Amino acid sequence: MSLVLLNPKDRTREEIPMHNSGDVWHVAIEGLPGSGVYYALRVSGNGGWETGYRWDSSRLLLDPRAPLVAGRRAWAVRDELEEFQTDKGSTWWGTFDFEPAPFDWGTDYSRPTPSLKDLVIYEMSVRCFTASKSSGLPDDKRGTYLGVAEKVDYLKSLGVNAVELLPVFEYDELEFQRWRNPRDHMVNVWGYSHMNFLAPMSRFGTPGAGPVKAAWEFKEMVRTLHKAGIQVILDVVYNHTAELDDKHPYLISMRGIDNVTYYMVDTSQFVQLINLSGCGNTINANHPIVKQLIIDSLVLFVEEYHIDGFRFDLASCLCRDSKGHPLPAPALIRDIAKHPVLRKVHLIAEPWDLGMYQVGSFPNWDVWAEWNGRYRDDIRRFIKGDAGVKGAFATRMSGSADLYHKNNRRPFHSVNFVTAHDGFSLHDLVSYNHKHNEVCACACVCVHAVCDCQPVMPPNSYSQNAWIMVQFSCCSALLTNKGC
Repeated sequence: MSLVLLNPKDRTREEIPMHNSGDVWHVAIEGLPGSGVYYALRVSGNGGWETGYRWDSSRLLLDPRAPLVAGRRAWAVRDELEEFQTDKGSTWWGTFDFEPAPFDWGTDYSRPTPSLKDLVIYEMSVRCFTASKSSGLPDDKRGTYLGVAEKVDYLKSLGVNAVELLPVFEYDELEFQRWRNPRDHMVNVWGYSHMNFLAPMSRFGTPGAGPVKAAWEFKEMVRTLHKAGIQVILDVVYNHTAELDDKHPYLISMRGIDNVTYYMVDTSQFVQLINLSGCGNTINANHPIVKQLIIDSLVLFVEEYHIDGFRFDLASCLCRDSKGHPLPAPALIRDIAKHPVLRKVHLIAEPWDLGMYQVGSFPNWDVWAEWNGRYRDDIRRFIKGDAGVKGAFATRMSGSADLYHKNNRRPFHSVNFVTAHDGFSLHDLVSYNHKHNEVCACACVCVHAVCDCQPVMPPNSYSQNAWIMVQFSCCSALLTNKGC
């Protein structure tokens, strides 16, 4: 293994051999500046496909513990620095900033304190929220952290006391354009495809300003929301990464460093990566090294970025061993629940994956809450007029005791929702029976998530009001989403 240093100003490089003490590789370098240094790793080793390792000395790899990530400065615009190659993809560099004074949160600053039972959560994407010109923001703030901060009065007017941000860890929005495929015209605005668990998404910062400035602006957004009494919950994706599968591998970081540690792998099969996420790979979350990385990521965002809670995407993937077998008491979930910092923030599981459905039975230690998919399904059936669902409707409205009246769990451990980012918004749910992406002349769903188009038919206001009345009448935490 070697360390590659890059001077981003003149693009000169220096490669330094690293040394190992057992499984730990290390090198000490004196005299580096505290900021403005880009670095990557080069890893080589013996072992063919049958070993499960995927070493490739031609690739420069991102440090899984890089605090910041550089490589592309403008949203969806390739940069020379990323050295893009068709099929292989882009190169991403770790960087850091130890020079500035600590961020000033303000003398009158305090974190808002709504408990889980009182939350009204508004799910939203940082980019989609203000990317449209209808936001009224200047170009350099549209689709950014600062754009969200500018809209704090609007969020207050909605009556919400928490926002749940779709993924904001660094990801490659152009990942679909790496090779020819049916989605190669798309840009990924949702971000459910992390490459790193520690770095805020740099292209949600001021365009072209880079990762250091983006991390600073992320804190400005959180501070502004907190001053308005609005908590910030992050949608985190620890179940898979952007490194995809064995057919179209994208060697960015963990896959090229130690595939069999970071991912669930079955070397008895030709397609070795176990895919319980539906995204080509599954993180080996209960391996001690990976578990510590995830916990360190969570603690960093609570302590450094002042995040108030997390929604764990496909959290059932985090309840499995290295071969994908379910664990009754997964170490990662237990350690998060008992952690002195993390047990004090909101912990919300999406309690399913491709092979498990754990609504009401997610391992919880009386701390974890859950997205209640049963609530969504039963409420939809009732309002749609299906027969024989009055009893289920009453159970969901009164706190889903059949699911959560166990041990010390409470009704608020059910996070109730009828729409989320997956599928229609509530507005579209009462307007359409089928997908209508094609009605948008600007192809916003596929390209830039900037849309000023109108639906082809008006919404059913009666039905929409019924949904809203039901949501606000239940006795649990409530989640709604942008566009409802």
